[in-house]
Amino acid sequence: MLDQRIYTFLAVCENMNYTRAAEVLHITQPAVSHQIKSLENQYGVQLFVYENKRLTLTPAGSLLLRSAVTISNDEKLTSEQITRSSQRRLSLRFGTTLTIADFAIFKPLSAYIQNHPDTDIRMLVANTDELLRQLRSCETHFALVEGYFDRLEFDSITFRTEPFTAVCAAGHRFVSNGADVNVRCVGTRQTPAPMSVKDLLGESLLVREPGSGTRDIFEKNLEAMNLSLSQFARITEIGSMHVILKLVAADLGISFMYRAASQESIDSGIIREIPLDDFHVTHDFAFIWNKGSIFADTYRQICREMMEESSSFHLK
Repeated sequence: MLDQRIYTFLAVCENMNYTRAAEVLHITQPAVSHQIKSLENQYGVQLFVYENKRLTLTPAGSLLLRSAVTISNDEKLTSEQITRSSQRRLSLRFGTTLTIADFAIFKPLSAYIQNHPDTDIRMLVANTDELLRQLRSCETHFALVEGYFDRLEFDSITFRTEPFTAVCAAGHRFVSNGADVNVRCVGTRQTPAPMSVKDLLGESLLVREPGSGTRDIFEKNLEAMNLSLSQFARITEIGSMHVILKLVAADLGISFMYRAASQESIDSGIIREIPLDDFHVTHDFAFIWNKGSIFADTYRQICREMMEESSSFHLK
């Protein structure tokens, strides 16, 4: 069992306030201060400092936080496994981002459930920012994300690498210098078309909400091109990729997304990719868990089994 001082340290890190941490822990504020001071004396370092009247972690405190989160998560899983040991059942809590949940996890997860009928599974669906928070707070054991994450904080294994492309309605006409133009090729006839991301700035853009991995990746690639979302003619934020696909198909905007999300609509002929000369982006879907976890081998085994099922599905 973790030292009570570590639980206190985690509570202070979560709230960045000694008084609020004391309220959460149902102890006095002096008791919180005493336990943090005791930890600092044990390690011989300062864990927190005040900067501009705000409590912040020192580099040593950040290092202890990463280790404490991992240990706390491992302790919770160990406790659950011990409790269920007589039943010989494994209990897993993992999270996926919305795009992966909707378009990439079904086949691997269904195969895993069939192959492991004695495993209790709880899959949480949220955007990347929320899943990282859940890992830090030990609410999940591992997560499958498409967004960016800190490799100093999390270990990872790549699930698959996915193309990230621009899409529009099958019959969409683009606006270029005030004139309507078709997509690059209609049948065998070549027509004017957008050649670069800049050529699309006059379009209405459909994007996911802030915190979404899909949006984060798009914004970072725009930034690398010295562009931003605000330069598009109109921005519509939608928290569902299914709704975005329907709006694209209804010709109410263009969007940028993983091919995994758009492939079915492309195959059915209701939307199409927009070929761009300056936008050739791929990104990894990655399994991640707290760095240094004693259950890392277990997570890798589960992840690799799902990866094999995913690869088998794509080869069919």
